[in-house]
Amino acid sequence: MPADLAVIGLGHLGLPLAQAAVGAGIDTVGYDTDPRPHAELSAGRTPVEGCLSAPEIRRMLAGGFRPTADPAELGRVRTAAICAPTPLGPDRTLDLRAVTDAARALAARLRPHTTVLLESAVPPGTTENVVRPLLEEGSGLRAGRDFHLAHSPGRLDPGNRLHVYANTPKVIGGLTPACTESAAAFYGRLTDKVVRAKGPREAEMTKVLETNFRHVNIALVNEMAVLCHDLGVDLWDVIRCAETKPFGFQPFRPGPGVGGHAAPVDPGYFPYNSRTPGHPLRMVSLAKEINDRMPSYVIQRCATLLNEHGKSLRGARVLLLGVTYKPDLADQEASPARDVATRLLDMGAQIGYHDPHVLDWRVREQPVPRADSLYEAAAAADLTVLLQHHRTYDLQGLAVKAQLLLDTRGATPAGAAHRL
Repeated sequence: MPADLAVIGLGHLGLPLAQAAVGAGIDTVGYDTDPRPHAELSAGRTPVEGCLSAPEIRRMLAGGFRPTADPAELGRVRTAAICAPTPLGPDRTLDLRAVTDAARALAARLRPHTTVLLESAVPPGTTENVVRPLLEEGSGLRAGRDFHLAHSPGRLDPGNRLHVYANTPKVIGGLTPACTESAAAFYGRLTDKVVRAKGPREAEMTKVLETNFRHVNIALVNEMAVLCHDLGVDLWDVIRCAETKPFGFQPFRPGPGVGGHAAPVDPGYFPYNSRTPGHPLRMVSLAKEINDRMPSYVIQRCATLLNEHGKSLRGARVLLLGVTYKPDLADQEASPARDVATRLLDMGAQIGYHDPHVLDWRVREQPVPRADSLYEAAAAADLTVLLQHHRTYDLQGLAVKAQLLLDTRGATPAGAAHRL
């Protein structure tokens, strides 16, 4: 049977969109160029840790969601959304291969009057310069005339129970005004508010601005954390006071690094720059440099604390608490915990970990011992490092049991532990 929507890319972007669509009564199929998500979803399991739970997947299936391995299904829908991942490559450019693979799979089956949406995080110009030519060449159809094409950046905050799909405004930029309105008509069935951008480039740049805003502000408080420690100032108390200002300030908090799926983007690293001015975002590059230094700063603090207590980092037993990038989720995407663990191993430390959401954790392809009894492990470790504050952690109890506790999240009561 035909469906109203095909979601192409069943990861952290595609699954929430499919969930919202099924909840709104939209007949939805899910397709991925990688066969593994189809197999997991068909078995009622989530293919992406920290995205949707297995019960949520099963409810989607019961609601009519159909994962498919047959690309022919893409030619039987009125709306197709490309939600492929765009990880940061070794050259610091966004890897668009999954997006182009998805576009080619769709192009071979694209029918007239279909609305095509790109939700993947991409450099400005991708919708017009990459996706559009692939769709047109593969289908023989023309965007803006034979089918609608628009960009709508993903805008979800995993684990946020206050801001969900339905009450998070959706930004849309179409190739033509008609494309924008067609996309708006679709997203209007899923969300309370649709925001129309001038065009696809403006919609794409919205995501760049939002992501860079987060990274730059985290870099600022990370630098403040180092400065305040050197000056003997409690930064966490400073932030508590500053956030009482009702205007002109938004609180961000330091940590061991920055995780998440959205990477900061500098136009100097766009994959095509024929129209890119020669003005790199220096603040974004500097923010990335600062945030990338934080795992090394954590190691420096670990070594100093152990040294102050007559111990060396080499041979020390170090317990890492929380290895996910966000509290109360299993998602480990770009978590700084891996960098911290790698550096500890390089320094000769013996590491273990505890995380209620991660039952198996590997660093350099080697399993890291998981603590079964949290309090016993903290008492036995020379140093315990809180990298992520999950709600299940009793930090007061940990502060009593641990020989030494370094809190990189400012979650422990003042004076109960050493804070970043």
